[in-house]
Amino acid sequence: MNLYPLVRPLLFRLDPETAHRVTLTLLDLAARTPWCGMQRRGVSADPITVMGLEFPNRVGLAAGLDKNAAHITGLSCLGFGFLEVGTLTPRAQPGNPAPRLFRLADAEALINRMGFNNDGIESALANIAAAPRSVPLGINLGKNFDTPIEAAIDDYRAGLAAVYDQADYVTINISSPNTANLRNLQGGEAFTALLAGLVEERERLREDSGRQVPLAIKIAPDIEDEEFPALVDALVAHGIDAVIATNTTTGRPLVSGLPQADEAGGLSGRPVRERSTEVIAALRERLPEDFPIIGVGGIDSGEAAVEKIQAGADLVQVYTGLIYHGPQLIRDVACALAESDD
Repeated sequence: MNLYPLVRPLLFRLDPETAHRVTLTLLDLAARTPWCGMQRRGVSADPITVMGLEFPNRVGLAAGLDKNAAHITGLSCLGFGFLEVGTLTPRAQPGNPAPRLFRLADAEALINRMGFNNDGIESALANIAAAPRSVPLGINLGKNFDTPIEAAIDDYRAGLAAVYDQADYVTINISSPNTANLRNLQGGEAFTALLAGLVEERERLREDSGRQVPLAIKIAPDIEDEEFPALVDALVAHGIDAVIATNTTTGRPLVSGLPQADEAGGLSGRPVRERSTEVIAALRERLPEDFPIIGVGGIDSGEAAVEKIQAGADLVQVYTGLIYHGPQLIRDVACALAESDD
């Protein structure tokens, strides 16, 4: 039985951040009940190997919902094929002042300017170590807000070294619009220097541990079409393992005139669906056939997820759609993708 349509109006009476905390608390409690097993078993199996990792299905949780990796057990109950936690920064930081999260319900969208609020990598690693793990876990890394952009590689290298033993894959977030100048790292010499530094650090860690952890780069939907060739060439040349397309957008044309649409921050949800799919298709056209793409942006139905796979994605992630549709969305997406494979 899908109870979320009954619960959602109550949650939406709360401000978004409070509703977020309440939902995760309820999920942690539900994880201790038989509901957990029933929900997980209700999600279609659709195993696939991507980045050398085995995924029980193609549906993942995008970074941002469990910033501190404090709810892995509860989120695993929902039937995801993989989870991505974070964004984590080397040092704890409070993020931007509240209010910083806004619902645009008419568009099934969110605007956030959270600013990488998190308790720091060490706190998250303690949470990860304490949580049973049933699916692959990605750890999403960012830089601290007060680290100069020219020194960002230092934060990313430190983060990679810290999480290397715990992560199944690591995502480098250089596409959030809520950390000043961060998106400048997505192109030109800054991008190639960042990738070179990350791969160098990964090689050092691989030699020390004997274990190769895949690296993914998360990009913005606002990249210009003419920037794709250089971006793709850099990803391939440096041996990056996957690209996640896409993060939130700073554009507002599809929500113009709606209440709170002019709030600063990144827009996610249904309005970013089309552009995200366009980016995936542009990447797929240029990338080697076996280079993995993880599609995210506006997935609010099985149809929207299939659209991402048909555009060239290998896996998908959800976040905002989950806020509006609840756990049933995971079942719907997993079922649609399993059927599309037949």
